[in-house]
Amino acid sequence: MMTTNEKLNAAAPIPAWFADGKYGLFIHFGLYSILGGEYRGKIIPGLAEWIMNYADIPLEEYRRLADEFDPREFCAETIVRDAKRWGMKYVCLTSKHHDGFALYDSACNSYNSVKRSPCRRDFVAELAEACRKYGLTLCLYYSQAQDWDDPDGYVAYRDNSKKNFERYFREKCIPQVKEILTNYGPVGMIWFDTPMAMTEAQCLELRRVVKDLQPDCIINGRIGHGAGDYLSTQDNQLPAFPVFRHWELPATTNESFGFKTSDQNWRPASEIIEKLVKIISRGGNYLLNVGPDGTGRIPEASKAILEEVGKFLAANGSAYYESVPTPQYIYETDRIFMTQKPHRVYLTILDPKRYAGKELPFQNIPHEPLTVRILDSGEKLPVRWTRTLEGDPYWGIRIPETIGDPIAIVIEVEIEAERVSFTPIDA
Repeated sequence: MMTTNEKLNAAAPIPAWFADGKYGLFIHFGLYSILGGEYRGKIIPGLAEWIMNYADIPLEEYRRLADEFDPREFCAETIVRDAKRWGMKYVCLTSKHHDGFALYDSACNSYNSVKRSPCRRDFVAELAEACRKYGLTLCLYYSQAQDWDDPDGYVAYRDNSKKNFERYFREKCIPQVKEILTNYGPVGMIWFDTPMAMTEAQCLELRRVVKDLQPDCIINGRIGHGAGDYLSTQDNQLPAFPVFRHWELPATTNESFGFKTSDQNWRPASEIIEKLVKIISRGGNYLLNVGPDGTGRIPEASKAILEEVGKFLAANGSAYYESVPTPQYIYETDRIFMTQKPHRVYLTILDPKRYAGKELPFQNIPHEPLTVRILDSGEKLPVRWTRTLEGDPYWGIRIPETIGDPIAIVIEVEIEAERVSFTPIDA
């Protein structure tokens, strides 16, 4: 058995598709999609995918949803093709969420979309084929500890003291993880969730199962006990500063991951773009969710948001893909964020019309700006390279008088140094 130190040192090298890709599509889909967040005529507060737990739906009643699960509008090829156009580099599907219902053909448990539902479809297989066709990386979510269908799976906010979790772990969790890592070709990442009372030994065994079958498959931070390959933040929670290790933020386009009819609190594309820029400038990946409804259709409002974000990335993506975070800039900037690549610094300016015709000051950057241009148009911008009266290095970048009304503009600054640095203010 690995010691804690060995475990912490065992994180796999992070592959380029993740480190450079920055942006992925999360898909929360399952029996809960049929209910759309409502039970017996009432809107159930909270996340729609948790409705069985929140509404105390009896097991046999919830299981009957499988008899009507026939999502004819779910088309993996369309979803993956759209995700690629939206600028995403990987796709992660809920192969089994906390309700215990699997979206693939499981041999060890018949409660799945092939054996138990009229659709007789293996959605993991369909998604794997589409990812291969369009060159996106297949990733799979699997709820390793919570399973509300299994008598010995953990259930959040309930008494689990009499459960034989080890039996569930041996008879369902481990066999199903082996299935999804054996039957569908390369899986880039397995996304575990809510380890709850899993022991360190169980988490490390689960890690070994993954690595024995697919050594290049990375594991998210929610496996438990620090056994993951990278850090997973809390849902929709953004670190306030650069984090110089690989991390990922799972997030929603409204309030719920699973489809919820009443949840029309859609975040505007400008907010999604701002969060995207913040996440990447601080070194993270953005795993942005869609929740198809019971027919398998992604809400149009969600698609419209992702289309607009995709257009922004089509014009400006080179500032973000393959980038690394800069050190913490020493001065506050008003909705201006930095990313960098070798010999390049990128300044993303949100709501840029407020700066039209003005000179933007950037002090304490000790690198001569060799060329400065707007990234998407190539328009060169005037820049003053000088020093302040206190002797600190100074960039003064002149914003054009006319810039229209974009959500953001990105300015590329070429420097001789490979990496940007900042001079201290307290020297």
